[in-house]
Amino acid sequence: MPYNPTIHHRRSIRLKGYDYSQSGLYFVTICCQDRICRFGKIENGEMVLNDFGKIIENEWLNMKNKYPNIDLSEFVVMPNHFHAILEIAANVGPDPNENIAVGAGFARPNDNCTNSQNDNVVDDNGNNRAGKPRPYMPTLGNMIAYFKYQTTKQINLPTKLWQRNYFEHIISDINSHARIAEYIMNNPINWNNDKFHTE
Repeated sequence: MPYNPTIHHRRSIRLKGYDYSQSGLYFVTICCQDRICRFGKIENGEMVLNDFGKIIENEWLNMKNKYPNIDLSEFVVMPNHFHAILEIAANVGPDPNENIAVGAGFARPNDNCTNSQNDNVVDDNGNNRAGKPRPYMPTLGNMIAYFKYQTTKQINLPTKLWQRNYFEHIISDINSHARIAEYIMNNPINWNNDKFHTE
C-alpha cells in the first residue's frame, strides 16, 4: 500500500508547544528494536555489560563533548533498553563567549514556549536579548538522535539497533527527580518485573 499521510501517521509523544531546548531535567528511555537484548545480561541483580553495552555507556558519557551545556545524572544500560536523566543547563550559543540562559532549575511543562521565542532571554551580563535573534540551541530530540546515530554506527548491526523515537518525561520537582533516580538505579535488581523484560 502506498504511503498515505492521512492514514500512515504517527502520533507525537512530545508535549505540544514545549521547548525541549530549555533548561531542565529530562528522564529518557530508549528501547532496542523489537526489545531484543543486545547489551548484556542481569546477573545477581547487577547489569553485566557486553561489548555493545560498553559502547552504549561510553557514547553516553561522551555526550558532554558534543553538548557542553548538558549534565548527565543517573543512567543505566539494561539488556534491551537505556534509561537516563539528562539536564540541559545554560544553553550555549554558536559563540562560546556568549552563553544564553533561558531558565534555571526544573523544567516547567506548563510553559508554552517554543524554540523560536526569545522573551526574557538574558546574556551572561544580564542584558535583555528580547527581540534579538536567538542562537540555535539543540533540543533534547537532537541530542537523543545524535546518541542513537553514534551508537548505531559503532555497533553496526545488519538490522536496526534502536526502535523509532524514544520516551521522555519532563522532571518538574525534586520529589519526582528522587523517585526517578531511584527507579533507574534499582532497574537491574527489578529486571524480572520490568515492563521491558524479555527472556
